Amino acid sequence: MIIFGTKGYVYQLAMLMLLCGQCGNPAAHTLRKRVTKFTLFFVPLFPVSSKYVTQCTFCGAERRVEPAEAERLQAQGGNPAYGQGPGPGQGQGPGPGGIGQQQNPYQQGF
Repeated sequence: MIIFGTKGYVYQLAMLMLLCGQCGNPAAHTLRKRVTKFTLFFVPLFPVSSKYVTQCTFCGAERRVEPAEAERLQAQGGNPAYGQGPGPGQGQGPGPGGIGQQQNPYQQGF
């Protein structure tokens, strides 16, 4: 008896600040890659399909993204760890707590 099938995997690639097409709010979006792999005896062997989607963290709307656009967005957004690169309103100059700036404990960068 041979046991085979498919299993889905979801990889979070980046967190992005984008304008949502559904709700119109500037919010964080997660860029995810969904991969379906063929399994034999519960061992994933090779990918059957892959899809890229972005999901708005404000309203939950998902949008399918082409692979070329997903690579561009991933390069723009860095990796899933928060705080990669300057966020909105954080240009050059002293960072939080630097000379001449007040630190706001409620402000977080995405």
